[in-house]
Amino acid sequence: MGALFDRPGTIVLILLVIVLFGAKRLPDAARSLGRSIRIFKSEMDEGAKDVTAEKQDSGDTK
Repeated sequence: MGALFDRPGTIVLILLVIVLFGAKRLPDAARSLGRSIRIFKSEMDEGAKDVTAEKQDSGDTK
């Protein structure tokens, strides 16, 4: 994957995030990130359903 994602790089990255955000703000940041990912996934699923419905309406089989 690269040098950033090996074990020492991951530890340094985690420490850097803790220093930048602080231990008190990390849970809020993680919660916000999780909420954003859920919204993104639901929008992608909805878009895929719309595309499938449009293909079926137009008669495309591909």
